[in-house]
Amino acid sequence: MTDSVTRAAELLKSHRESIDRLDAILVFTLAERFKHTQAVGVLKAEHDLPPSDPARESQQIERLQDLATQADLDPEFAAKFLNFVIQEVIKHHEQHKS
Repeated sequence: MTDSVTRAAELLKSHRESIDRLDAILVFTLAERFKHTQAVGVLKAEHDLPPSDPARESQQIERLQDLATQADLDPEFAAKFLNFVIQEVIKHHEQHKS
């Protein structure tokens, strides 16, 4: 292998190791987030509150889009991601209500 190909392979390996670490952080962070949202779901069920809170969801999407802009991440991608997470949370909340 040439020096440039060897260097590229090393850089690729380093980037992939970083991606793997970040993926692990994302998974553990999502798990922690869902622990809290499940607790919220239990509270909502105990107090007969609706599973969805559109005002809160809208605020959170706006907040996440602002954070995404600060982080140089596409805010629309961030909104789509949070909408997906919110839909999963609402499903869990509805299950607690049953």
